[in-house]
Amino acid sequence: MKSGQTSNTMNEILRQPECWRRSLRTVAGFELSDIFYARKGESREWLYIGCGTSYYLAQAAAATYTALTGMRARAVPASEVYLCPELALRKGERFVPVLISRSGRTSEVLRAAEYLKQLGVPSLAITCDGNELKQVADCTIQLPVHELSTVMTSSFTSMLLALQYLSATLAGNFSFVQSLESLPEAMDGLLKSQAGKIQNFVQQHSFEDYVYLGQGAFVGIAAEAALKVMESSCSYAQSFHTMEFRHGPKSIVSPKTMIGFFLSSNSYEDELSVLQEMHDLGGIIFAVTNQADTRLTSHAHCLIEMGLAGPSLSHLAPAVVWGQLLGVLSGIKRGLNPDSPKNLTRSVVLGE
Repeated sequence: MKSGQTSNTMNEILRQPECWRRSLRTVAGFELSDIFYARKGESREWLYIGCGTSYYLAQAAAATYTALTGMRARAVPASEVYLCPELALRKGERFVPVLISRSGRTSEVLRAAEYLKQLGVPSLAITCDGNELKQVADCTIQLPVHELSTVMTSSFTSMLLALQYLSATLAGNFSFVQSLESLPEAMDGLLKSQAGKIQNFVQQHSFEDYVYLGQGAFVGIAAEAALKVMESSCSYAQSFHTMEFRHGPKSIVSPKTMIGFFLSSNSYEDELSVLQEMHDLGGIIFAVTNQADTRLTSHAHCLIEMGLAGPSLSHLAPAVVWGQLLGVLSGIKRGLNPDSPKNLTRSVVLGE
């Protein structure tokens, strides 16, 4: 695909704010009493289950649930549930499984759902297409997001926002709900004013290595941004906890290394110190944060400053959009068609 041409994937990235509006309306109308295991006084761990992009979504959703409710939550790949249940499931403890699949047809997620049903554990599913998952789960949130693209973009952010909305509602944190509801309008303006920065950055640089870093709830966001570079541009990308990057991985840093930072306001100073160090080692810095100071401005080669209302935890979905854009634009620069990524299908259905 030539630079300047459009694609379903690019269009779906840019139209995410409208998907968010529809998805938030859907989850707002969801009858919480349908989640029969979310009873007052019950203490259960929530287990968020997915594959690939949906697993990284699970990481962000689990972090949100824990932060907002003070209750335990974990993310696990779906295959671990039925292949390694002794590790994935805590013996003798009650838990709430949340099954995540855009298509509702992902084989590993369906096998995990069937395994849980055999154990007599009720499950909640979140999906966009429904399909078999809607039939096997005990309770389903189906969002009105219909992607034509192979890779997940608007479905990732919409399902994440829906799960964050659900966690905030269960926690009674309605100021957090309001922060989520303000995102579509704010993101409309940001995409119009900031997307060109990503285009210019991609055109000005060629990289041999891509790294994305995040701390806390942004770990899953960093992993998803790295996956988008791999899927869309057939480039090698990695992700790490920000502070862990100093412990060995920084050996790859060079002027041909792009290092993407998702900086949280909660740990801004510590993460900024890593960013400054990687800049001084010669790395090319791509940074996404809510509020930047002059130190960050002077060290980032490409800076997206979002300026959103609400706490850092409510900025996960907007943050990953810039990683989606960078991945797709990097692929287009290489002449690849983001709608037909190499070796990939829209959902992994084993046996077809």
